[in-house]
Amino acid sequence: MTGKTGLSRRGRPATADRGVSIRAVAARAQVSIATVSRVVNGLPNMASPETVARVRAAIAELGYRPSSAGRSLRQRESRLVAVIAANLANPAMTAISASVEVALRSRGLVLALCDSHDQAELQDEYLLEMRAHLVRATVLLGAVASPKLVAMIETGEPLVFVNRRCPGDDDQPFIGIDNRQAGRDAAAFLLAKGIRDVAVAHGHLASSATIDRIAGIGEAFADAGAPVPPERFLTTQGAEHLEIGYRAADHLLAAGRPPAGLICASDMIAFGAHRRLTEAGLAPGAMPRLLGFDDNPLNPWVAPWLSSVRIPYQAYGDAVVRMIDADAPRRIILAHQIVDRSPP
Repeated sequence: MTGKTGLSRRGRPATADRGVSIRAVAARAQVSIATVSRVVNGLPNMASPETVARVRAAIAELGYRPSSAGRSLRQRESRLVAVIAANLANPAMTAISASVEVALRSRGLVLALCDSHDQAELQDEYLLEMRAHLVRATVLLGAVASPKLVAMIETGEPLVFVNRRCPGDDDQPFIGIDNRQAGRDAAAFLLAKGIRDVAVAHGHLASSATIDRIAGIGEAFADAGAPVPPERFLTTQGAEHLEIGYRAADHLLAAGRPPAGLICASDMIAFGAHRRLTEAGLAPGAMPRLLGFDDNPLNPWVAPWLSSVRIPYQAYGDAVVRMIDADAPRRIILAHQIVDRSPP
């Protein structure tokens, strides 16, 4: 006989020139297609050990092999775009996520929003989960280095990095401001007001945004002949931004006279610093001039005293939509500006 039709191990017809579908595996294991997808994509902890064993047995019995071509096609047709944010408690990240949602919805796409809490393990879990859902692209709003991220870059998964560049690979698609130049502009803002004695409070140095901001600040003050001493760059490992700011201000108070200016690498750090400085009851002339980054949407309401480097929240959504297109640019640099709320 020259025909290609035979029988499977359980007597069911099998066609040699057609691959076994994920639907067939789900039927054999008596589970949902989503469960099979999770097991195949490395998320066995999302099902019971018995279910995982049943799925793997069905895969082996049927000889199922995921089709990379079929997967790519389904991804291109998917309406789902994932955003994994590092910290949704930060109003700046929430505002960017909202901008992305509006832009995606205008294109008929749907946002799936996750919060990694800046933890590599949680980021990896979400990366795998979103891959199992065949999202069109995954947007990392503040990525951290993690094993699954490296693996997905190597396999060419559609990833977009926002605000922070890809850890360890600057060639990956990026959307954000020029943070180094923003740092220089922040320094120039204070220098123009005659403020040369400053300290800098910042978050962890795994973030390219933080590294670039404080590098730009340091360069500008050094170029002006007023270098910032190394001990004036302040952070608290493992702490949230509010606490980092509070502890930085407390450290400066304990050291004696606070500096004339305190540059905070995020508005949340500035909020914490302002709380501690206010508690200290400093006279108006003794309060350091605070300058933040992000100019989050709450500032006009809760921090009318805070000058800040504004990032263009509304522009991020359209930039993300552009970036997930097939002919997208590899890098989109958005404009920043300094919002001056200095007292008269």
